[in-house]
Amino acid sequence: MPACETCGNWPQPALAVDALVVHDGKILLITRKGEPWKGLLAFPGGFVEKGEDPEKAVLRELREETGIIGTVKNLVCIRGKPSRDPRGHVISIIYQVEGVGLPQAGDDAAKAEWIELDSITQMAGDHLSILKDFQQL
Repeated sequence: MPACETCGNWPQPALAVDALVVHDGKILLITRKGEPWKGLLAFPGGFVEKGEDPEKAVLRELREETGIIGTVKNLVCIRGKPSRDPRGHVISIIYQVEGVGLPQAGDDAAKAEWIELDSITQMAGDHLSILKDFQQL
């Protein structure tokens, strides 16, 4: 279901997906172009469109935001606390995705790059806690 043409908000709760892509000790992250969390690092991702399979949505968002073609490997987690996103109740499915290549920022990303895992200290929303939980698996 698309965002409201009048207010720009997604119906609540909204379903989003994020790609957690790790390769050779680095993680593929974007720098957010817009609010919320403008300028902060985040997993590539976005909202699932009406009639779209979430696994296909995460690969579409990855390609749109980074230019990287990926393959879903595993489900990492699902986060759905109603207060986790200032846009409203957003439920996110985070997938571990395999992908390599030179990222190029697109769509909602101001920048897309591979970053050393141990250098990350701040991320958008709850993404840092998701990353830390993933590293404990």
